[in-house]
Formats: sequence, C-alpha cells, structure tokens
Amino acid sequence: MYKYLWIILFVFSCQSQNEKEPENPNIILIMTDDQGWMDAGFNGNTELKTPNLDYLASEGIIFDRFYSASAVCSPTRASFITGRNPLRMGIPTANQGHMKKEEITIAELLKEKGYVTAHFGKWHLGTLTKLSKDANRGGPENPEHFSIPTMHGYDQFFCTESKVPTYDPMVYPAVFEEGEGKRFGWKAVNESDSTNAYGTFYWSGNEIKDSLNLRGDDSRIIMDRVIPFIQNSTKKGKAFFTTIWFHTPHLPVVTDDVHRELYNSLDLQKQIYFGTITAMDEQIGRLWNMLKKNGLEDNTMIWFCSDNGPENGTPGSAGIFRERKRSLYEGGVRVPAFVYWKDHFNKKIRVDFPAVTSDYLPTILEILHIDYPDNRPLDGESLLFLLNGTQQEREKPIGFLFAKKMSWVNNQYKLISIDNGESFELYDLINDKGEKNNIILEHPELAENMKKELYVWIESVESSNDGADYD
Repeated sequence: MYKYLWIILFVFSCQSQNEKEPENPNIILIMTDDQGWMDAGFNGNTELKTPNLDYLASEGIIFDRFYSASAVCSPTRASFITGRNPLRMGIPTANQGHMKKEEITIAELLKEKGYVTAHFGKWHLGTLTKLSKDANRGGPENPEHFSIPTMHGYDQFFCTESKVPTYDPMVYPAVFEEGEGKRFGWKAVNESDSTNAYGTFYWSGNEIKDSLNLRGDDSRIIMDRVIPFIQNSTKKGKAFFTTIWFHTPHLPVVTDDVHRELYNSLDLQKQIYFGTITAMDEQIGRLWNMLKKNGLEDNTMIWFCSDNGPENGTPGSAGIFRERKRSLYEGGVRVPAFVYWKDHFNKKIRVDFPAVTSDYLPTILEILHIDYPDNRPLDGESLLFLLNGTQQEREKPIGFLFAKKMSWVNNQYKLISIDNGESFELYDLINDKGEKNNIILEHPELAENMKKELYVWIESVESSNDGADYD
C-alpha cells in the first residue's frame, strides 16, 4: 500500500512541477531602420502619430538609455542576433563583411529548443544571391559574402539585402516632382505612372525571388508574410521566434496620399517621412490585433528598437542627444526601445538603465533557461533582473567601435575618442545627457581607468576578429 502511495505522490509532484514551468513564450524582435530616439510618440514627439507603438510601450518597459551596438545598420544587426560586438565577426560598417557560419545566433539556439523561426524585412548581413545582380553587393561579383538567414537558424525568410523604398519597394518614379529625389524619397506613384526598377529584390529562399504582392506600403508587404507565419506556427502548436526588421524610415522614404494627408499642415519632407512611420505603426497595430484575436497576447514577448540614430538631412530627430547616425555621440547610438510581455515583466515604467542590442541574446537565453553553448566572449548581458525590477546597475560597460572611433559607456560615464583615438572626452550621462560638458580634466583618474578597460576590451574584440573564437 505504501509503495503505491509513494508512486501517486511522485506523479502528483511531477505534475505540479510541470504546471509551474511556463511554456516557451513566443518571441517577436522588431527593429526599425534609422528611427531616431525622438521619432516616436512614447518618447515625447507630439507631431508624429505612433499610437500602436505608444500603447505597447506604455504597457511595458520603456528604455530611456537603449543603445544600438553601432552607429550604422549592418553591425547593429550582427549584435542583435549574436550578443556580440559586430567587429568580432568582421562587420565594421554597412555593406562590409557578412554573418559567418561559425557565429552562434539566437535563431539557432531557439530552433534547438523547438521554436519555429523566421526572418522578415531587411537583412543586410550578407548577400542573398550569387546569380543575380541585386542591391549593393548581391550577384556573381561577391559570392564570398553570400549569407542567407536559413544558414543561421531561420526556418524561412522574406527579406531584402539592404534598403528599398518604403512604398512600392521594387521601383522608383521615371520622373520626380519638385521636392522629391531618389535619395530622400517621393510621393507614392499611381499604378499607371511610369517607373524604373530600383535594382533590388525580395528573396524567400535560396535563389528564390518573391514576385507576388510587392506593391503598396513596404511595412504592409512585410506584415502580410509575418501574420501567416505566426498563424501557421500556432496551428502546429509550436512556439515561434521571429525577427521583423522594417526598412522604415531609412531613405528613400515614400508615402501614399492617405498617410501624407495626416500631416498636411507640415512641409512635404515631414509629410513623407512621418507618413511612412505612421504607416509602419499601423502594421504593428495589425500584428498586435492578430495576436489578441488568436489568444497569443498573454504569452508573446515583443521587443522593439531602432538600429541607429536618424539619418542626416531628414526630419528624423535624436531629441536632446548630440549628433546623429554615423556618430558615437548619444544621438547616433541611443535609440527608441521598449519591451512588452504581459504579466511577466515589471510594467508601465521607464528605466534609465544602459542596455544595448547585444543584450537580446543573453536575456532571452536566461528567460528560457538555455545555456550558451560556448566559452567565446559575449558583449551583452542578461536584463532579466532589470525586467523583474530587482537590478539597478549594469555589470558590463558597453563598448563601441566605428569608423576609427571608440567609446566606453558605464552606468554613469561615457569615454569617447576624438581625433581618431589620439585624445578622449568624458561625459556624465546622468547629469549631462546632451554631452555638452567635457569633464575629462576634472576626472583624469576615472578617465584613465576607463581607457584601460576599453583597451583590454578592444584587444579581446581584435582577437575574435582574427578567428580565435572559432578554434
């Protein structure tokens, strides 16, 4: 009798433990392209309409100090999926290097965990074809940079190599009107208007061009692929992981009459630029409504950020922060960001905690109790204790390397090189967010200690770039 009682108690205990174990959450990582810190309502922009982003941000955790790992897009994207500084894998800037097979990506690790994985939108981590001339580098001339998402843990993808127009992404007008141009953008053309091929393609497989449903708003075109992927995953009873990397608002920005009309009191550039962001925001709202309709909102984690600061010469804004894209001052790397996971994270707050795109991988691995399967260096750290409301300070400083410049950011201070590393400046980011007061002469010992830490880290990065992590 006692034997059977122990068996019953053991089974009951196992069932109770299993009930306490949360099921794998669905994970959506959204990234925009060149969206400045101030290019969102939830950061205080009163001109720009982003109601869906504002809602999700207000229900989650807004990061006031969230950084892209670089001041341009390709390197940031590399950090996003590996948790490592992009120079470790030889991606110093846009259109250079590619995602290497030896790197360990978040998609690979989640796929091993049983997730269905997919990537949508911009890729910019290598070329997508060896056969056709495509975008910046695609085609027979650069076969060594061929690196498609399915080589890095994604089950499927729908993406472009690099930028495309944000409306009718495959074409541009044969004739531009006043105030328009191929670099900045234009008003969306009518279907009867004459157009030229933009020179880019959407790819959905190895040497498979996607030719259907490519007219209209680019964010809608992307979301038209995201939603079926999620619905199919749900029907199969599978948790899903997806990276959605919108092209918006990277130039050229293009907007239809409906979205420009929302800003008809502003100049044409703002009508087009703000209109394309609002069009993207509508698609994020469409995604959220689909999640709610399918009962997925309670167990879906949504992360949002931009890949760097706003492009020069656009209505995009970094707010009070200094400089813009391609700069390691705050305006080039501090980006809008939030995370939402209903009833799991400390919510409806803003945090001034320094976080970076490299933190995505270690955070998600800790949430899912996945061990990183290697001893190679990670530059990100888990934010789980911050998200649960129990961590106040960052353990690892954040290092930046771009265009012969470098910076080292900890919880309060920022050391940044000038004159190609010949000299440095020091800023107190808590009390001087706009980086107006260089305090290096007042704190020489602090600056020297930070400089030593920076050089040790750079030595590690250079070692990785030389292939030491792959032995």
